Amino acid sequence: MSAGPLPVLGPSSAVGRWVGLGPYYAMFPSQMPFSVIEEYCPPDGAVLDPFAGRASSIYAAVALGRTGWGVEINPVGWLYGRVKTRPAARQSVLDLIHHLGELAGGVTQDQVDSLPPFFLACYAPRVLRYLLAARQTLDWKTNQTAATLMAIILVHLHGKRSQSLSNQMRQSRAMSPEYCIRWWRERKSLPPDIDPVCFLVDRVEWRYAKGIPNLAQSRVILGDAVAEVPQIKKEIDEGSAKPFSLLLTSPPYYSITNYNYDQWIRMWMLGWDDRPVRTRGMWQSKFDSRARYADLLTRVFGHCSEVLDRNATVYVRTDARSFTYETTIAILSSKFPGKKMAIIPRPLSKHNQTALFGDKSPKPGEVDIILE
Repeated sequence: MSAGPLPVLGPSSAVGRWVGLGPYYAMFPSQMPFSVIEEYCPPDGAVLDPFAGRASSIYAAVALGRTGWGVEINPVGWLYGRVKTRPAARQSVLDLIHHLGELAGGVTQDQVDSLPPFFLACYAPRVLRYLLAARQTLDWKTNQTAATLMAIILVHLHGKRSQSLSNQMRQSRAMSPEYCIRWWRERKSLPPDIDPVCFLVDRVEWRYAKGIPNLAQSRVILGDAVAEVPQIKKEIDEGSAKPFSLLLTSPPYYSITNYNYDQWIRMWMLGWDDRPVRTRGMWQSKFDSRARYADLLTRVFGHCSEVLDRNATVYVRTDARSFTYETTIAILSSKFPGKKMAIIPRPLSKHNQTALFGDKSPKPGEVDIILE
């Protein structure tokens, strides 16, 4: 179905500047969804991703002129996806950065002192005041300018000391506060005393330097796919949406990571707890229960089977470890009977993301499951 060359994904294009917005664990490689969509989704087709993460699949779909719908339960991933598929106007974001700088002057010392010791060790006082002003002010769920600025703040909320707002940290994963404080003390590492307004203006100018990409219609829903996909079916039944031509997704892997815990600082920035939390509900944990993991995939893929057109392709990337792989194969086979299945192994490189989580043992890699 390929209609021509794929978009340039480097920093020389608008599509390339926005494609990688948001550090997130277990991301699709940037080029992968573009290639899959070009091959398996017709030019007038629609793509669905019920486990959208930071919405790489949806972004690729709309950059290629298809319609893209995604569902994501974690607000950090959802915010990245919402913003890169519909960025606010550059000047409105810049104006908001300066406005927050003014509001930060009204943050009281009592507000700063009420935070756990981690935050005082992680951020310089003027950075922390700015973050508190942003946390209290930005209506990131409903206002697109606020959402865009909040997403850019989240990108740089922690990372290398010379490239972020924080003391030295990993960018993709937030460590425990006790570990961080101990690590900083041992190395006498202090948070960077930078002007947050100037810092964020520079990052926004870089992001917008090639403009805003020309994207087709998209929808990224914050919610539980078990509940949201049936709502999409209602819209299809009513004629306000069309069936999907391609289901392209990567479900969470069994017992690998906990997005709430590993993104706890960004979750705090969005209004949640000021310390790590391991679970936030039925489907927001590490998925270390085999029964619950199988139940999630059964429900979501079952609902997805009801919103695809007859000739749709199902493309699922998953973990090649035996339980995740065998469970996914069995559920896909039962929910999409009559489709021919193909398996493509995707061995992991030596420097894969699971090593960041302390698991450096050899891995069987990932696998792509294609049903047509």
